[in-house]
Amino acid sequence: MDTLATARHFAADILAHRNKLAGKAEDAARVQFALRQVSKTLHDQHDAHKRETDVVLSHWKGKASEEFERTTARLRKDIRLTADASAEAERIVARVTSTVDGGHTAVRRLADEYIAKAKKLLDDATAVGSRAAMATAIAAAADLAPRYTKQSAATLRKVNGELGDAAGKLRSLRKELRHDGVAEREVGDHHGAGHGKPDKTTPSKATSRGQKAVSAARKELGTRENPPGSNRNPYGPTAAWCSSFATAMWRKAGVDIPILPFTGDVYRWGQRHGKAYGRNSLHDAKPGDVLLFGTGPQSPSTSTHIGIVEKVEGNKVTMIEGNSGDAVRRNTHTLSGSTFYGGVRP
Repeated sequence: MDTLATARHFAADILAHRNKLAGKAEDAARVQFALRQVSKTLHDQHDAHKRETDVVLSHWKGKASEEFERTTARLRKDIRLTADASAEAERIVARVTSTVDGGHTAVRRLADEYIAKAKKLLDDATAVGSRAAMATAIAAAADLAPRYTKQSAATLRKVNGELGDAAGKLRSLRKELRHDGVAEREVGDHHGAGHGKPDKTTPSKATSRGQKAVSAARKELGTRENPPGSNRNPYGPTAAWCSSFATAMWRKAGVDIPILPFTGDVYRWGQRHGKAYGRNSLHDAKPGDVLLFGTGPQSPSTSTHIGIVEKVEGNKVTMIEGNSGDAVRRNTHTLSGSTFYGGVRP
């Protein structure tokens, strides 16, 4: 018996709660990042507009200049109001991002704790070697699951409640905002992109999804976690984020996959969907595939990193990788089973 697989089977609901929270963390982090950029851009625009207006008015006097000064002052006020509203929205989302991150971490720990306990029960029964011992262990593992599932479900409900409260605050903020249309264009556009929702048009061929994934990943090159060393990133929860980045790019390409912060879960997803391949098939890797670093999907110590294939040339593979030196970077590796244990097609 594969005791780890059996333990994970009993933990299916807990793992589902964990993955939902990972997806919500991705959404919140992206919206927060976008709002921060909008606020900074508008504040910079406000200051630049003031400087340029002062230069013009220093050389222009008269009634026309007075009207120009009043008009530009109104415009600057509207820009400033929009910028301040974006900053306040970013603070609201930052608080909920922290809640979602905390919820995801708590449920991830619950899942790890339950799986470890259930696996030990099954391993001990396997060592005894009797059917009676195994039946007893399976029953004990099954009986143990509801308590952990109840805790993970409660955490998910709490996070959903916080998200609802934050959405209400954002709606109120929008109603209070006086603007000249800038907020609608800037905040609205980034908000939509920030949710990281996949394209609803599912390509008919994996190669098309792969090309879209590579294109999406290229646009992210240079993106860094902020602040450095914090693991805070715009793709998923505050944790090692190479896998969050890879699955976020796949979602952009239309792949129906949750944000999976653990690289081994990406490989298991590929196995369930008939898209995974082992180290003996690495030279079949195509752009948009992901390759898994390490020796196997069992744990973070054996499945250590992940990247999106950009191109394969002979025995060299160029990949776009999240959390590579705290940033999204392009790296080239030898296409070897000693480096990668397998890959997954989008």
